Amino acid sequence: MLKRLAALGSALVLAGALAACGNNNGTNVGSVGVDWTGNDISVEAVADPQVKGVVCHVAYFNRSLIDRLQQGNWFEDPSYSAVDCSASGPITVGKINTGKGGEEIFQQSRSLIWKSLRVSRIYDAENNALVYLAHARELQQGSGKMSLSVVPLSGLDVTWSNGAPAGAKQAAPAGSAAGGI
Repeated sequence: MLKRLAALGSALVLAGALAACGNNNGTNVGSVGVDWTGNDISVEAVADPQVKGVVCHVAYFNRSLIDRLQQGNWFEDPSYSAVDCSASGPITVGKINTGKGGEEIFQQSRSLIWKSLRVSRIYDAENNALVYLAHARELQQGSGKMSLSVVPLSGLDVTWSNGAPAGAKQAAPAGSAAGGI
């Protein structure tokens, strides 16, 4: 009996530690309860640290303590997530990685050790757009679960603080007519 209580107490402590882990630079927007056991879908707003004027909303599943006790697999949340990004005002692009691999702008642990939710930004020079990819990174067996959002830069008020990369299409200055007659 004492061993069972000790095991349950340890599990509760570790579950609390799981809830607290993560390098999360998002702001909690809210959550929606999805069932009677207390499972939730959480939504966070994530500002791109190098692109002022772009905000992403990331949704992900949070398992409840009851679900963890029922299902086992105590220290892990599902990999499912969704992302949608948009311009929230004039855009100022700072020093970003314009290579094909892009760079990570958000990370949150989804298990005690093995899995994390990531949002990466990739610059699409040919289409002058910022591509945001939400995905899980797992050390074992990988994950094909992902979500994609694109913020086109053409037609928006965009400033490149370090100069636009080669091939980037620039918006016409205010007051000028593109291709005038």
